[in-house]
Amino acid sequence: MGTFTATPKDISSAWHVIDAGERVLGRVASTAAKLLQGKHKAIYTPSMDTGDHVVVVNAAKVKLTGRKEEQKLYRRHSGYEGGLREERAKDVRQQNPVRLMEEAVRGMLPKTKLGDAMYRKLKVYAGGDHPHAAQKPSSLEVA
Repeated sequence: MGTFTATPKDISSAWHVIDAGERVLGRVASTAAKLLQGKHKAIYTPSMDTGDHVVVVNAAKVKLTGRKEEQKLYRRHSGYEGGLREERAKDVRQQNPVRLMEEAVRGMLPKTKLGDAMYRKLKVYAGGDHPHAAQKPSSLEVA
């Protein structure tokens, strides 16, 4: 008996909504990454995108534990000499609260073209509403 490998006809993609309000960033991000990769499905195949679409709402209200609000650094580089930019988590939250969630989830996905395809199925919104009601997403509770 051979090992099961999913084919494109086996894959069906669902939509999930995660309310990140007053939840810990890492727990929400790991749940979202698992859904995006499809690891919650019995047909999970590492070389195929078997994951679902994930909508995260209330990203601005996500919690950081400990002193991460003051100590956690977000770095990006322009590509030029001396082009390293560092920002504290509290500054990132003020300027672009969606970036906290996006970077946390992106770090948990594969660093390949397949990971990029999974990441494109993530939709993050700072507020409580989203424009994906037509896809009939199911609500998902995070511990």
